[in-house]
Amino acid sequence: MIVRGASRASFAGLTERLEAENITSPPVATRLGDELFAVVGLLDTEHGLRRALSDPGKPAAEKAAVASALLHGKVTGRTESLVVAAVESRWATSGDMVDAIEQLAIEALVLTAQAEDGLDDLEDGLFRFGRVVAAQPELRAALASTSVPAEPKDHLLSTLLRGKVTPVTLRLITQMVTHPRGRALPVALDMCASIAARRRQQLIAVVRSAVELTAAQQRRLAGALAATYGHRVHLNIVIDPSVIGGISVQIGDELIDATAARRLAAVRRKLAG
Repeated sequence: MIVRGASRASFAGLTERLEAENITSPPVATRLGDELFAVVGLLDTEHGLRRALSDPGKPAAEKAAVASALLHGKVTGRTESLVVAAVESRWATSGDMVDAIEQLAIEALVLTAQAEDGLDDLEDGLFRFGRVVAAQPELRAALASTSVPAEPKDHLLSTLLRGKVTPVTLRLITQMVTHPRGRALPVALDMCASIAARRRQQLIAVVRSAVELTAAQQRRLAGALAATYGHRVHLNIVIDPSVIGGISVQIGDELIDATAARRLAAVRRKLAG
């Protein structure tokens, strides 16, 4: 995420511009996301162009003219205007500018999910796929390999996921796998899930339990967490036999652990002492 001062302010301005577009059409949002991802790919490849477009020493109008000349007629006017706004802004580093455009692309695909009433499906799909990859070292290695071109990875993901996740979920996962931009896949998936959760102004809680929670238990837990944190909370349930009893809840960096395993471990530490 964009955290540095100047970059954070510039990114906030870009997100406001995206919100002002008031996109409610899935095809429009999807095309915007695809085009912004294409711009990210171009800037990641053409380092000289990226530096020129983010150079704080160059007039904003000059950089805007270069971006417009590069994109005009090749992408929609909406994409062009957002990229022009990005190059006119001030960034702490050239990488921050490209990161911001990528996050706008993710936001656009999240808008697709929202317009299709599929934010739950998007978040669940990202989470479940992350769990599958974590549990299968060979799959993880194949997807992370820099020696495997993007096309075979794309085909593998399509074979694994088509019909099991929504099209926009598959689109985002494919983008994160084929263009990792130096990130581990779990980090990239978490970033997408966080952006989707923020769109709905809710937190994501990873809940570990030895047994399945009933729908009523999930509702009560989500309600209790929402009352505690002041936001709606989306539950990602992980069945983990090592928990033994009770549950643990992870929200961001905060862990709420009420498991029997933790209590047993505490007893063992006292006995060992």
